[in-house]
Amino acid sequence: MNGEFDALAAVVTGGASGIGLATARHLAARGARVASLDLRADDLPEGIAGFVADVTDDAAVRAGVSAAAERLGGIDILVNNAGIGAIGTVESNPDDEWHRVFDVNVVGLVRVTRAALPHLRRSAHPAIVNTSSIAAHAGLPDRALYSATKGAVQALTAAMAADYVREGIRVCCVNPGTADTPWVRRLLDQAEDPQAELSALNARQPTGRLVSAEEVAHAIAYLASPLAGATTGTVLSVDGGMHGLRLRARP
Repeated sequence: MNGEFDALAAVVTGGASGIGLATARHLAARGARVASLDLRADDLPEGIAGFVADVTDDAAVRAGVSAAAERLGGIDILVNNAGIGAIGTVESNPDDEWHRVFDVNVVGLVRVTRAALPHLRRSAHPAIVNTSSIAAHAGLPDRALYSATKGAVQALTAAMAADYVREGIRVCCVNPGTADTPWVRRLLDQAEDPQAELSALNARQPTGRLVSAEEVAHAIAYLASPLAGATTGTVLSVDGGMHGLRLRARP
């Protein structure tokens, strides 16, 4: 069914690239008025309004969300997608990096949500979708810090859903597997053998390939849609079967 996003306004953090950009494009194509909140606002596709804000800066977040709401005529959907990665075990990253990644991936989500809630409360179809990760419930090597933040996002999603369900505000999250995004491509470029590393990442997912940003965008749109009005507190895996499938090795 098409048209469920007509007359709805969506704010997507991290909307200038990767999953965020794919989501902004997808929601706009399905009729939503869309704004991106990111560190840059240039080179966005037509139909997506760009606003600059660093999610670690509360004043900038509040100003950006307010400006987006004014441009869009309100906020019905918030997609908390902004995030950064980290590589290493618990021994690898210094304290300041732990604080920085949590500040972006977890507290940044909190700041944007706080700023958007007054607008969401005025919506007839309010929804929040957080981007977590397969790392929230699968142990991945050399991803201790990143996994800790994404586990926090998944837990926070459930708590937020409980807090706001009686106000009619739905809160869900998507858990992508390894997605074909600019960040992952940069990681591959740093590998000793990028092609071998790509093959290993593909093989890690039962489908045998990376998840596309567009596939995650479709999942986010489902959770954000008014047609999913009975869906809240849900974790939707978009991971090529990585979380739930246990395949036998091929003979």
